[in-house]
Amino acid sequence: YNAELKAFATERHLLETSLRHAFERGEFRLVYQPKAKLSDGSITGVEALMRWQRPDQTAVSPDKFIPILEETGLIVPVGTWVLEEACREAARVAAICDGQKPPTITINVSARQLSQMDFGDKVASALQRAGVAAGQIHLEITEGALMHDVTSAWAVLRQAKALGVKLALDDFGTGYSSLSYLRQLP
Repeated sequence: YNAELKAFATERHLLETSLRHAFERGEFRLVYQPKAKLSDGSITGVEALMRWQRPDQTAVSPDKFIPILEETGLIVPVGTWVLEEACREAARVAAICDGQKPPTITINVSARQLSQMDFGDKVASALQRAGVAAGQIHLEITEGALMHDVTSAWAVLRQAKALGVKLALDDFGTGYSSLSYLRQLP
């Protein structure tokens, strides 16, 4: 025990409490990072990224708050909000594309979300409520999240894929997976 450790614990507790209030007050926002086709520069999709802007207009780095959301389990309701909001945005974009193929929206999914057996139902519900085509949504899972609980993750991912949602694996090869293992994934 020392003063530095106490300060860290105090700051973390304050941040955790602030995160709970931030979610209740709607302080989270999604920003969209474009994905471009290198051959012609056209936008083919976007990735939904969560940001937190406090009422005093200070922005909190995702590197600082997302790990706490994960550790506390708040990532599950916050992740559901992200999914629903990104689906609503996908529907808005599709409506203004005037018959052209709308860009895809990629949504990051955490290990905690994948461990929820009703995650596939949440995906289906978000798609239906927003009225968005499933092919317009991509779910991105890190290798670490997938390997956290492979059996339940696969079941949930198969359910999402059956809806028509595309799946992407991020950071593959940074952990213990192999290319032969990749073939087993949906």
